[in-house]
Amino acid sequence: MDALQAILTRRSIRKYTQQAVSDEVIENLLKAAMSAPSAHNQRPWQFIVIRDRDKLNEIPNFHPYSQMLKSAPLAILVCGDKKALTAPDYWPQDCAAATQNILLAAHASGLGAVWLGVYPDNNRQEKLRKLFALPTHIAPFALISIGYPAEEKPSVNRYDPDRVHYDQW
Repeated sequence: MDALQAILTRRSIRKYTQQAVSDEVIENLLKAAMSAPSAHNQRPWQFIVIRDRDKLNEIPNFHPYSQMLKSAPLAILVCGDKKALTAPDYWPQDCAAATQNILLAAHASGLGAVWLGVYPDNNRQEKLRKLFALPTHIAPFALISIGYPAEEKPSVNRYDPDRVHYDQW
């Protein structure tokens, strides 16, 4: 799948088969994440690959939009490392770019995925910090539920020419 096709056909997938995601595929998702652009090349991201069924089942107890984790074979927690940042205000943008790269790489690999917002919700951040014993300088940013899709969603044309302006408003 080429990049534009992946972008235009990616959808949020919340239903999965129980097929395991291989270590090789997970590594490719993380390679894609770490290839994201980053302010001053600070690359503040850290990742937790979650396959532990008890932890996946615990998250919906405090994250109201994460029920799909109960059937997902895998999730990735994208975190920002706030230590030694050269552009401290930009770590959320860097982590967002890494998150989007994971979503696109998952789709291009035949996986389904959905971005579950964490940052800036303090309650979600603190519960994830506790569940995964995160050091204080690590900020949970986004959680991505991943698996082989058990649902299909058609692509949607979201292009709106009324939102495009050339050279001035």
